[in-house]
Amino acid sequence: MLKRSMENFLKDLDFRVWGLVFGYYDKSIAVKASKMKPDKKKSLVELDNWYQNQLPMIIKGRKPKHVTQEELCKLMKWKLTRGKFRPRLTEMVATNSEEDVKNASVKAFQALPDISSAIQALTVLKAVGPATASAVLAAGAPKHGAFMADESMQALPGLQVIKYDLPFYKEYMKEVTKIVKHLNKEDPEKCWDPHKVELTLWTYQIAKVLDTDLYNSISEAIESNNNDDHPPKKKLKT
Repeated sequence: MLKRSMENFLKDLDFRVWGLVFGYYDKSIAVKASKMKPDKKKSLVELDNWYQNQLPMIIKGRKPKHVTQEELCKLMKWKLTRGKFRPRLTEMVATNSEEDVKNASVKAFQALPDISSAIQALTVLKAVGPATASAVLAAGAPKHGAFMADESMQALPGLQVIKYDLPFYKEYMKEVTKIVKHLNKEDPEKCWDPHKVELTLWTYQIAKVLDTDLYNSISEAIESNNNDDHPPKKKLKT
């Protein structure tokens, strides 16, 4: 029964249920961090707080929008700490000049809502592929881009063979955008954007793969929510 309620999360796309799962994001980060060595555990929590809460406000306050070379390096550290750690990338991204990083990121943000052009503007930088570029866009323009987090992509049915290239990112964004539109159609607050959907998918996948207790807690909360007196939601066409 618990497993079914978690499956309903992806099938029924009830905005109340998705909002509930999104609310467990901080706990899912804590779960991810608990599997790491003490030094990396502290680093992940601090870096994620910076990326999710501080960096977006910093970018928003700039005209034109852009990131600095130091921020790009810190973002790369966050990405590799939260995902697969490849130290060579941190060395390579640091070789980009301040001018090049600013120019590329200004061009990327100005290219939106053309997500392909925005990604391509950033991938001229050394060590910046579509995944890192998507992290920059998700931080500075969450209404237009979702980060290519492995767990978020793995959670989506039909995206099982992950590729870190632009065509795959466009497919990923296509699926994320479907969910955004569906949730906002039902949610009176219309508060869903690609980045929020990506974080919710990440939370779901982390609980499912890494922590049975968290998985069951979310599943029980979803089951309780599903039992509330409200009409069933239409399933998303795929």
